[in-house]
Amino acid sequence: MDDEKKYWVAFSVFPGIGPVRFKLLRDYFGSVVDAWNASPQALRKIHLGEKLVQEFIIFRESFPLDDYLTQLGKQHVHILTLDDPRYPKRLKEIPDAPFLLYIKAKPGQEKLNLDRTIAVVGTRKITHYGEEVTRRIVKGLVAHGFTIVSGMAYGVDAVAHQTAIDAGGKTIAVLGCGIDIIAPPSNARLYRAIGEEGGGAIVSEMPLGLRPNKGLFPARNRIISGLSMGVVVTEGADDSGALITARNATEQGREVFAIPGPITSPYSRGPASLIKKGAKLVERVEDILEELNINTTPSTALRTGNPANTTKTQYKADTKEEQIIIDQLQKEPMHIDEIVRSSGLTASAVAASITILEMKHVIRDYGEKNYGIRE
Repeated sequence: MDDEKKYWVAFSVFPGIGPVRFKLLRDYFGSVVDAWNASPQALRKIHLGEKLVQEFIIFRESFPLDDYLTQLGKQHVHILTLDDPRYPKRLKEIPDAPFLLYIKAKPGQEKLNLDRTIAVVGTRKITHYGEEVTRRIVKGLVAHGFTIVSGMAYGVDAVAHQTAIDAGGKTIAVLGCGIDIIAPPSNARLYRAIGEEGGGAIVSEMPLGLRPNKGLFPARNRIISGLSMGVVVTEGADDSGALITARNATEQGREVFAIPGPITSPYSRGPASLIKKGAKLVERVEDILEELNINTTPSTALRTGNPANTTKTQYKADTKEEQIIIDQLQKEPMHIDEIVRSSGLTASAVAASITILEMKHVIRDYGEKNYGIRE
């Protein structure tokens, strides 16, 4: 690694220098090496502030750069600077693009498709309904060549990553902590699948060893949206962090998509809020493809993640009422009240038939009395 690149790394570790100040330093001094070695007097001339200048002087005198670079090698972590031609073009377009990315991926794996990337995010407290729609949407997106971007948190993020891998696709996990930190620890297997076993790549702008905290997640979220053509919010409360990612997407000129859910669920409020503000309502994968001007043909068209030329498992009903309900749910998951309204059956007949169909493992409850056909 040349000296210039080494000091890009060094600046990435110092907490007082972000993308804006890094650009200021580089533009003023002409090189990152000269910025690193600048005198206190020179640093004061660009109005960094006395406190920050003093903190930087102390940091650069004590920071063990060579040891840090050795640690990167041991962790099999690679770096990409903003000047590197391999730096993601879409991310480079945002005003506050990270000046350096830490990346962990299996050596020699198939190159990720960064031309067709989309973020899928949502609540950590995922419901059965949220899990089902997330899986369906991600399967459909992967089938159309998308790389799935998310934040490797509990809930929707983890489901999105795992579904992408299970569907034979690739996924990018953007962390709000050091790239060597597995957070939450329960995602250790997922971390290995993405960063070590060829499932995609793990990305962070944070230095090694930095533990996650709430203050870091907004910065992480801007990278998730910045890497993506658009952001899909599948489920989330009205204060969900996914809404920050959606807001970043809007500010960055990206598309925002939201999947409606049952009005009885607090985790439908986030998508509902986004839809009211102009997000594209998504009921099927084609809704996303159309908004992004991506053509699809009948042989590859998907409905909520299922191939159009593939039908659901056909179940034999024992009663007329059961068959009516099966026919209703073959189209899409429905709330029990909607089943009553659309089927013409009495509420008691619907409830009794649903109970029997659940016992037969024909249908499943996605939560909040939303039912769908088992796949």
